Amino acid sequence: MTVTLRALLGASALLALSGAAMAETEITVATVNNGDMVRMQGLMDDFYKKHPDIKVNWVTLEENVLRQKVTTDIATKGGQFDVLTIGTYEVPIWGKQGWLVPLDDLPASYDKADLLPAIAGGLTVDGHLMASPFYGESSMVMYRTDLMEKAGLKMPEKPTWDDIKKAAAAMTDKSKEQYGICLRGKAGWGENMAFLTAMSNSFGARWFDENWKPQFDQAAWHDTLAFYLDLMTNYGPPGASNNGFNENLALFQQGHCGMWIDATVAASFVTGKDSTVADKVGFALAPDMGKGKRGNWLWAWALAIPAGSQKVDAAKTFIDWATNKDYLALVASKEGWANVPPGTRTSLYANPEYAKVPFAKMTLDSINSADPTHPTVDPVPYVGVQFAAIPEFQGIGTQVGQIFSAVLAGTTSLEDGLKQAQDSTTAAMTKAGYIK
Repeated sequence: MTVTLRALLGASALLALSGAAMAETEITVATVNNGDMVRMQGLMDDFYKKHPDIKVNWVTLEENVLRQKVTTDIATKGGQFDVLTIGTYEVPIWGKQGWLVPLDDLPASYDKADLLPAIAGGLTVDGHLMASPFYGESSMVMYRTDLMEKAGLKMPEKPTWDDIKKAAAAMTDKSKEQYGICLRGKAGWGENMAFLTAMSNSFGARWFDENWKPQFDQAAWHDTLAFYLDLMTNYGPPGASNNGFNENLALFQQGHCGMWIDATVAASFVTGKDSTVADKVGFALAPDMGKGKRGNWLWAWALAIPAGSQKVDAAKTFIDWATNKDYLALVASKEGWANVPPGTRTSLYANPEYAKVPFAKMTLDSINSADPTHPTVDPVPYVGVQFAAIPEFQGIGTQVGQIFSAVLAGTTSLEDGLKQAQDSTTAAMTKAGYIK
């Protein structure tokens, strides 16, 4: 018995040592609480079948809280996270700071060449992919086909701003709470300034010239804001200075907007079960002024590895699983093609099943018409379509957004608003050392 007991104890020890050698690597993923990432957490069985040696701990946060936490962690080298969910604003800044691990050595099956060039370009720094996109978007025109037909108009696939104004006028009937156009007015660098910056690009405006001098004192910004105010004052809903993405979505779904120019991701909502006009929606590219740039933005949520992570290999394994072509097929098999994370891969848009999704082609065309490395008519020193990828932009963009929201509300004049924007931005850029 003693010998047998010793043998059993010895075998147990060997098994324990073997188990220790095969211990799981735990990684922590910080992510945003949007539908695509919540869905991913429900599909983790697939990951664990393929990678039983890796355990993923999720930290799921509201967008503003996520930004705050991951920014603090990476700037202080806190090491709290192994995978970060960040966007096209953070990637160029953090990549140049050396805060992110390049993803150039992901497996061949990841197929980097399959990434949409416009999306990959916004996540690439000095030729290195610094984050892998799981979701991409641009902006486009969503419009009521029935109201356009009633007005005797046809929306061009590539409308001009004059086309938009003409349609807005024709579809407006304020006695029926029917407004020709709904646009963002709520203050914020990611709210009204995302729309207005993209719009201004098509008018030939810039945030800064090549010497980082703010450009709000130039005619192109005056023209942009004057046209926007004309649309919103005459053909927009009341209280528009309080309306952001969610408010305008609700207005459109309830039949109060003839047109809405906003994120391509909204297409599934305006044609979904909560929309009273789901079968009466058409899509067109964001408008232009004939200057070679359309008024649409570009954004991607992407997964990146902070340079302070001690578990880079496991983090890369997870990112490859979460953002490769097999994952898109997995979502399609469980949820249907309309719910696949959009806007990241060429192969998705070449798929005949996905081509049946009514907004697929216009989403792709919108994304492809945006160029974060050349976002404006005239040269600029920054990367980014609806933002300038510099650390100071969040604060500057929010302040200008508050000024322009006040202009829309009628508490500040157009001329005073532009002067305030010029002065405040000049002061911030001088303090930051961009302007000598």
